[in-house]
Amino acid sequence: MTSPTPSLPLSSLLILLLFSLFHVSLTASTSPTTYIYGGCSHIKYSQNSAYSASLNSLLTSLVNSATNSPFSKLTLTSPATISGVYQCRGDLPESSCSTCIRNSVSQLGSLCVNSVGGVLQLDGCFLKYDNATFLGVEDKSVVLKRCGGGGGGGDSGELVSRRDQVLGYLASLSESYYRVGESGGVKGVGQCVGDLSLGECQDCLVYAIQRFKGDCGPVGSGDLFLGKCYVRVMVDGHGSSWYGSNGSSQDDEIERTLAILVGLIAGIALLIVFFAFLRRLCDGKDGK
Repeated sequence: MTSPTPSLPLSSLLILLLFSLFHVSLTASTSPTTYIYGGCSHIKYSQNSAYSASLNSLLTSLVNSATNSPFSKLTLTSPATISGVYQCRGDLPESSCSTCIRNSVSQLGSLCVNSVGGVLQLDGCFLKYDNATFLGVEDKSVVLKRCGGGGGGGDSGELVSRRDQVLGYLASLSESYYRVGESGGVKGVGQCVGDLSLGECQDCLVYAIQRFKGDCGPVGSGDLFLGKCYVRVMVDGHGSSWYGSNGSSQDDEIERTLAILVGLIAGIALLIVFFAFLRRLCDGKDGK
C-alpha cells in the first residue's frame, strides 16, 4: 500500500501566496514602461497624407533600431520632412529598450492622434518626433518637476548633505551621457538624450542639478526633467522612480494594497486555525 503524497500545509501555501503577490507588485512598480510625461503638437496632419507616410516610416525605423541600440536619431525628407529620436535609460538591456520604444510608439499613437509632433518620457525611455528642427539642439526648459519626501533615516540636514554629495558626483562625470551615484542610501541618476554633444550634455545636467537644489530645497528625493536631460534622486528605495503618471507614489499604493491583502489572508488563516481547533476538539470528545 503506497503512502499518500505529502502536501504543503495551508498556512505554508498562504505564506507563499503572500510573497508572490509582493514580488509581482514590486516588479510592476519599477516597470520601464511606467508613464512619466507626454506632450503633443497642436498642429495636425491629414490621414493618408505625405506627412502621415513619413511619420509611419520614421517610427518603424526607430522601433527596428531599438532592438540593438539604446539611442538613435533619424531625419526623413521624403515624402515629407520629419525628424525623430529615442533614448533608452543607460542600464536597460536591449530587450527592455526595444519593448519600451514599442510601447512608446503605441502610447504616442493614442496620445497624439494626427499631431505633427509628439514627445513621451517613460521610466525607461524617451521618444520624440516633429517636423521642426530639434535634433542636436540643447533644450533646458523644465518639462516636469516633482519634489518628494525623503523616506530615509536621519535628520533633514544629513539627508540633504548626502543628496548634494550624490548630485555633485553626477555633475563630475562630464564624459558620460548616463550617470549614477549613491551615498548613504541616497541614489541619483542623470541622463541626456544622445543627440547632444558631451559638452551640451554636461551643461544641461549641471543646470538640472542646480535647479533641483534650488527648487526642491531641503527635500531628499524627486525628479527634474528638462527637454533634453533629467536628474532623479531616490532615498532608500523611496522617491522618483516609484511615481506613476498622476504624480502620486506607486510605492504608497502598493503598500496600501499589500496591507489589505495581508489583512485578508491573515483573517482567513485565523478562521482556518479556529475551525481546525474546533474539529480536533470535537474529534477528541468522540474518541472518548
